[in-house]
Amino acid sequence: MFGLFGKKSSAVLGVDVSSSSVKLLELSKQGGRIKVESYAVEPLPANAVVEKNITDVEAVGEVLKRVASKSRTGVKQVAVAVSGSAVITKLIQMDGGLNEFEMEDQIALEADQYIPYPLDEVAIDFEVQGASENNPDQVDVLLAACRKENVDIREDALEIASLSAKIVDVEAYSLERAYSLIEPQLDSQGEELVVAIVDVGATMTTLSVLADGKTVYTREQIFGGKQLTEEIQRRYGLSLEEAGLAKKQGGLPDDYESEVLMPFREAWFSK
Repeated sequence: MFGLFGKKSSAVLGVDVSSSSVKLLELSKQGGRIKVESYAVEPLPANAVVEKNITDVEAVGEVLKRVASKSRTGVKQVAVAVSGSAVITKLIQMDGGLNEFEMEDQIALEADQYIPYPLDEVAIDFEVQGASENNPDQVDVLLAACRKENVDIREDALEIASLSAKIVDVEAYSLERAYSLIEPQLDSQGEELVVAIVDVGATMTTLSVLADGKTVYTREQIFGGKQLTEEIQRRYGLSLEEAGLAKKQGGLPDDYESEVLMPFREAWFSK
């Protein structure tokens, strides 16, 4: 089913709500190639999103409205994602003879065994992974659940922008599917690839390790580009905006790499 907490649609916008900005991407597939139809980025007000939690739904909604207008897209259905730390996942075994609807009914009856929250407070979805190694009559099923409020607040923000959520995914799994598009370009020489993907955000860094295209480890660390911007601001007496531009565009003093950037990298790797 993995939509995750919504229904699939053939035409959706990808929307990423981070702690510092909203990014929108519309893709189409033509033959074997993927084409960018529209793309836009708009900054968020300070503290509208804190550690991947939307704290000011009105502010996020207004930025979503601007980013949709800026992109000039005509698509209104959206795919968004919730942080992996907000989601509980568990691999369970089920009778391989059950169809999707029968599995859904059984999971609804047995979910309280796996979810430590009242069931009326959570959104649940699942995906069949394939035959179980231990029992050929059973299949492995990946169960995912998060608090409904994490889904509802994203839907509320999108509604302000006259958009609707068709897919609410988990960040780690959406990254896994995106990686599957570039994996064939890597030279694996027929061997199983183990790949680390690092997403350095403004306030949070996420590390995902994939083996043979599947996520085997993920970790979120509250440490990101904002700390580097603030250090540039402090050391060179710049405004926060000036420091952010200098970080991206260059033009900082010669000692920047040795005195600021390298210590930042070392601090990150020590986390």
